[in-house]
Amino acid sequence: MRDTYLPYGKQWIDEEDIEKVVNILRGDYLTTGPNILDFEQNVANYVGAEYAVAFSNGTAALHGATFAAGIKKGDEVITTPLTFAASANCVLYEGGTVVFGDINPRTYNISPIEIENKITSKTKAIIPVHFTGQPAQLDEIHTLAKRNNLVVIEDAAHALGAKYKGKKIGALSDMTMFSFHPVKHITTGEGGVITTDNKEYYDKLIQFRSHGITRDSSLMQENHGPWYYEMQFLGYNYRMTDIQAALGSSQLNKLDSFILRRKEIVAAYNEAFIQIPQVQIPFQEKDTDSSWHLYVLKLNLNYLTVSRKEVFEELQKLNIGVNVHYIPVHTLPYYQQLGYVKGTLPNAENLYEEIISLPMFPLMQDQDVKDVIEAVKLVIGKVKK
Repeated sequence: MRDTYLPYGKQWIDEEDIEKVVNILRGDYLTTGPNILDFEQNVANYVGAEYAVAFSNGTAALHGATFAAGIKKGDEVITTPLTFAASANCVLYEGGTVVFGDINPRTYNISPIEIENKITSKTKAIIPVHFTGQPAQLDEIHTLAKRNNLVVIEDAAHALGAKYKGKKIGALSDMTMFSFHPVKHITTGEGGVITTDNKEYYDKLIQFRSHGITRDSSLMQENHGPWYYEMQFLGYNYRMTDIQAALGSSQLNKLDSFILRRKEIVAAYNEAFIQIPQVQIPFQEKDTDSSWHLYVLKLNLNYLTVSRKEVFEELQKLNIGVNVHYIPVHTLPYYQQLGYVKGTLPNAENLYEEIISLPMFPLMQDQDVKDVIEAVKLVIGKVKK
């Protein structure tokens, strides 16, 4: 098998990207400069949104979105447990209460029926997560939101370039967050963005990411002169740098080709695994076009004599960098301390015991893909009853 380790995800930085960053290092701006505005406009244009606001990372962007939505103590926000902790933590940052709705066991996204059952008079927002890059059921979610006057904040950390009923994710809800961590579709090192068509949200997000400070004289209570600024609420230093933004714009030019390569890898995986009873390939919802951040293989444990942990460890020994996405948030120690209870979201909890993420990134060569397929077949062949 392989002599070198194949990670589950990895950035693809080429000479053009490096040149763009070097040019910034030789220029006048390193922190907030003209490349921020360029990158924001490029992202907004790509997804079809009116506005985009760049942040230092995706978590900061989600925090900005919950602030802009007006989440406060006593408010409830519904989200999925099958996600990274940031999808829920952003609610806690503003004093709100997280309410978890269980997943659809086919799509692995939050179930609209669960959302409807969890709505109360305290509910103020819904944060659907497009798990692995497959869009959630937005029509049903938007119907519930409109009926109950709720804000919808899409966590699209996995879904840059994905489409729902022919329309790109990013301009379909009140706000949408994208992440630019190195394993995502494009990278800025660390980084995130909120897209929106709402000018009020846009203005709040801009100010929130910079300490709650404004230099806009039309918003000030006083004006002492051209140097003057006002801090009008408690914001944070969540700004992206020009270095990151320049890299992001360069990467964005390659996004469609990155997604195409991801789809080629998915097709190879699906063809290899679809007839094998020990595993189940991902379900693709009709009317959605996933951007395939992750390829999550479900293990049919009834056909295996060992646990998911042993399958994981065997693949790691073969230099196949598998991972697991995700530990259900409500089962994490901090959330347990807050009073969340294991056993209350059975679909997410049961799925967690059965899934494993295979390597998936555009820089993978055909031989890498073959190595993964051969390793998986070898490991599950060993453990078949």
